[in-house]
Amino acid sequence: MMVHIPNVLTPEQVARCREVFDQAQWADGRVTAGHQSAQVKKNLQLPENGPEARELGDMVLAALERSPLFISAVLPQRVFPPLFNRYDESMSFGSHVDNAIRPITGTSLRLRTDVSATLFLSEPESYDGGELVVEDTYGSHAVKLPAGDLIIYPSTSLHHVTPVTRGVRLASFFWVQSMVRDVSRRSLLFDLDMSIMQLNKEVPKSPSLVMLTGVYHNLLRQWAEP
Repeated sequence: MMVHIPNVLTPEQVARCREVFDQAQWADGRVTAGHQSAQVKKNLQLPENGPEARELGDMVLAALERSPLFISAVLPQRVFPPLFNRYDESMSFGSHVDNAIRPITGTSLRLRTDVSATLFLSEPESYDGGELVVEDTYGSHAVKLPAGDLIIYPSTSLHHVTPVTRGVRLASFFWVQSMVRDVSRRSLLFDLDMSIMQLNKEVPKSPSLVMLTGVYHNLLRQWAEP
């Protein structure tokens, strides 16, 4: 299930990200890659424990908490502290699948990667190439979104970033451990939740809304993991 979540960050927040990026010292992006991914990864990254990544990561996390669409689609149990990368001309990231388990640096916590997320921080017209391409049973899907918009997709998906041929591609990326591990169940719950929201707009006093909301929460109660 791929979901586009628009306007996660405001234009002012995106501008703050770029201001920080302009002053930052970037490191080799392979530092957070697994063994196989490191062989096809060519980009730059903010040091994950640096003050720049912490400031911007806190901004992103706070924005996600205010996004009903993100909460509905992901049902987050734990979110990996957001990381930030940069693709200059000729940089790319070849086909790979994200690691299943990621330790959270500086803690004893580990996170199961159920959902992968990319938050675009460069306007699409400012660079050529750099599309995120996600493969699923319906084919390949190229994604290049406005700055401040987020795309989420199952972490089991094979995906890659095409080479940047002009300009600079800036983004945040992170993973989520969902309360509902199975992607098909998350998809059903998301569709049900969206339908309930739409019905609430169209027929807000319908008794069926109470019943459907009960079905949603009973399914979530059955499927959610502690």
